[in-house]
Amino acid sequence: MEHSVPSTRTVPKPAARLRPADILELLKPITWFPPMWAFMCGAVSSGAGLDGRLWFVAGGVLLAGPLVCGTSQAVNDWFDRHVDAINEPHRPIPSGRIPGHWGLYIAIFASLVSASIGWLLGPLVFIAGLVGLAFAWAYSAPPLRFKANGWLGPLVCGLTYEGLSWFTGATVMLGAMPSPQVIAVLVLYSLGAHGIMVLNDFKAVEGDRQTGMTSLPVVLGVSSAARLACLTMAGAQVVVIALLLVWGYALSAAIVAGVLVAQIAAMPKLLRDPAKYAPWYNGVGVTLYVLGMLAAALGLGGYI
Repeated sequence: MEHSVPSTRTVPKPAARLRPADILELLKPITWFPPMWAFMCGAVSSGAGLDGRLWFVAGGVLLAGPLVCGTSQAVNDWFDRHVDAINEPHRPIPSGRIPGHWGLYIAIFASLVSASIGWLLGPLVFIAGLVGLAFAWAYSAPPLRFKANGWLGPLVCGLTYEGLSWFTGATVMLGAMPSPQVIAVLVLYSLGAHGIMVLNDFKAVEGDRQTGMTSLPVVLGVSSAARLACLTMAGAQVVVIALLLVWGYALSAAIVAGVLVAQIAAMPKLLRDPAKYAPWYNGVGVTLYVLGMLAAALGLGGYI
């Protein structure tokens, strides 16, 4: 359903021409870091050396971050332009700096480029890239629009941003499927990332309410959603620690346990005022979370 921009807001006139800076803003470079980091964790967890794989690794980093993730941001901004007109009217599409249907055209072009790079990196990476692109469109675009469901949307994001990127990193290095241990850990960290994605929804609560989006902060309330996010992130890491111990990666398990303790110590501040401190926790707690990912990868790869 289309939602009109409130009459109290002034929408700037469309830009006379597309500017590279506006296109780059549409692709949101700040969001590229998580999948690129997960790709690196996948490469490390494979235990394989870089000999003869450097260009494949560079292509994989490009695919995980600027291409597939950048595509997902363009797709999301196009189909969220009415919500952004309420939450973030300064964004390139609602502000008119990317006029007409150019947001959609950029998303389509970026999808084609991403698929082409994936093809060059081998069949498994190509398939993983296509899955990532499919989820990028299904997450934001009708009729599926997974993001409209507060439970399913964060799950899809976690599985693609963390799990699929990790899988791609390991596959690029090995040229084959990763081990069952690697797959188990990447799945767990992907499930834990559901909590990270829920925290990201706090910035759009008002717009979500007005446009009928059922994000968990809207459905459960801010306090309950924050507690769920913390439990989800912590629970996944507890299972990772247990598995690492069973597999004999004691040092890796100890490091993951250490960063988990630090996250738990930061959670009370988040829970006191989730709407206020969610950005703070994204900077502190999520950083610790992804450091634990690397520690787990280093253990799986035989480096520690």
